[in-house]
Amino acid sequence: MKAEHRILFEETSVGKMTMKNRFAMAPMGPLGLGDADGGFNQRGIDYYTERAKGGTGLIITGVTFVDNVVEEHGMPNCPSPTYNSIQFVRTAREMTERIHAYGSKVWLQMSAGFGRVTIPTNLGEYPPVAPSPIMHRWLDKVCRELTKDEIHTIVKSFGDGAFNAKRAGFDGVEIHAVHEGYLLDQFAISFFNYRTDEYGGSLENRLRFAREVVEEIKRRCGDDFPVALRYSPKSFIKDWRKGALPGEEFEEKGRDLPEGVEAAKLLTEYGYDCLDVDVGSYDAWWWSHPPMYQKKGLYIEYAKLVRDAVSVPVICAGRMDDPDMAAKAVADGACDIVSLGRPLLADPDYVNKLRAGRVESIRPCLSCHEGCMGRIQEFSALNCAVNPACCRERAARLTPAAKPKKVLVVGGGPAGCEAALVLAERGHTPVLCEAGSVLGGNLIPGGTPDFKEDDRALAKWFTHELAERGVEVRLNTRMSAEDILAEKFDALVLATGSRPKTLPLEGGHVLTAEDVLLGKADPGKKTVIVGGGLVGCETALWLKKKGVDVTIVEALPKLLAVNGPLCHANSEMLEALIPFSGIETVCGAALSGVDAEGASVTKDGGTAHIDADSVILCIGYRSENSLYDALQDKVAEIYQIGDANRVANIMYAIWDAYEVASNI
Repeated sequence: MKAEHRILFEETSVGKMTMKNRFAMAPMGPLGLGDADGGFNQRGIDYYTERAKGGTGLIITGVTFVDNVVEEHGMPNCPSPTYNSIQFVRTAREMTERIHAYGSKVWLQMSAGFGRVTIPTNLGEYPPVAPSPIMHRWLDKVCRELTKDEIHTIVKSFGDGAFNAKRAGFDGVEIHAVHEGYLLDQFAISFFNYRTDEYGGSLENRLRFAREVVEEIKRRCGDDFPVALRYSPKSFIKDWRKGALPGEEFEEKGRDLPEGVEAAKLLTEYGYDCLDVDVGSYDAWWWSHPPMYQKKGLYIEYAKLVRDAVSVPVICAGRMDDPDMAAKAVADGACDIVSLGRPLLADPDYVNKLRAGRVESIRPCLSCHEGCMGRIQEFSALNCAVNPACCRERAARLTPAAKPKKVLVVGGGPAGCEAALVLAERGHTPVLCEAGSVLGGNLIPGGTPDFKEDDRALAKWFTHELAERGVEVRLNTRMSAEDILAEKFDALVLATGSRPKTLPLEGGHVLTAEDVLLGKADPGKKTVIVGGGLVGCETALWLKKKGVDVTIVEALPKLLAVNGPLCHANSEMLEALIPFSGIETVCGAALSGVDAEGASVTKDGGTAHIDADSVILCIGYRSENSLYDALQDKVAEIYQIGDANRVANIMYAIWDAYEVASNI
């Protein structure tokens, strides 16, 4: 390993618990990893064990619920240490024993509940609860105020949950959370807490709930059992359901830094052994779940403020996948432990690869949220866009091919690269033919904006991994149907991708986003982008940063109305960045013509002209499946994958390729 990375592999301690290195797996919602009785299912056990096997020093599970009475959480949803303690201990014990076999430690993250930010699909028949009668984050309904007896019930449940966690072999617990605007955080923030009893008013009173939780756990489990707290020293709340953007001037309605530092001091005085630091809230979701539009290491400066104020270890997450940056954060005293969330979804062997000096073999996370937070929101399932085996390690484990075959793969985008990689792993002999001069397909133009650097990193990773496995790659090789039939192969995989859609326009300077992103076409100083989907908005943001005056024309009533990011943290931040960056938008409008001076746009029965040097079309893609049409009746074993099969996104290109290639 590089000398500067050695600091990341030093032993470190939380209380009397010692970790073998400074890496923790950040807690991520374990939806799909629990059983109907509140235990961990086999997927969950395998998933956490795989990250311990990969070298991570501390595994922190995703959230588990200690209460299912005051706030209902349907089963199976997330595991619960109190719902059925026998089943929980039985399944969790198997998991902790396997994790300990790799020399890793493991904490159980336990939650007081969501309160006003409860996901609507999880509400059941119960009304949402909160410290006071305040508006729900998502629904237009007022939350019910928790009674003191209910608070005491939840506090006792924390003690029961921690006791069961200790029985099950966990090395500590992390409390969820005085962060992100969850229930404990709602009590701690005056914007949400209007109570006049001992749980409202002063900062000490607003932190009383969190104080009673740690005191109850210490009473039940002893002072030597570590209790960490997920903690946000700043909320970035402008108003109800309105979050601030990076660099925006605003009045903080949530927790601001002076109170955040003071609260951190009090919480450690109360007995918390470690603070796991981030910033943000559900009203400013893109801080708590940072998409690619946020800078890497965005929490470091806030972790440093907390670390300077307290005497307990501090954990820092937040796009910390750059090991140079992570090592510097530790060396500078910003944190003691580096927490990796999505990077460990993408590559469970991240830590071992870094330790061995194999940085180029670490599969990059795209910060796309498509496989993780987006799927949690929409489908109650945790996965990963670039790692199809994530959360199904046993079911999706690759097996050697019983009869090795020579497989011709046509197309070097993410689908073709993934297929060739999987085929090689299984013992087949893939030959990959790509018409262009580099591998990556749409990752290359898509990765042009500075905030999409990890798209290009993924293309580079595919190139490296294919070379490592000795896969024959033929660049600058455009295959016709005749060329393919002249090859000797046992199976054919067509990953020929897609082409940008165009319009029959005459006059003016009409371009595609792909040509602009690749530098093949100059948009000039002023441009009209037709299409307010993901490609159109990201291209607009990139061009605006380069000094181009941009207007987006979208036919639907709002931007990102279709085919936008699955996760609201991504879509809401991107949608907010457009006006914040000074990009004009015209929604509910249609392009009616172009000329040398710009574009004509029709809206509400009237037509207006927008002056521009160019018009950039971002109106979607069309599958390139001509080879499949020509060959489907002539090749015995033929598969069509990725955009050639159906235009989707990087996740489905990779997932479909993995599915097909793992079964050839």
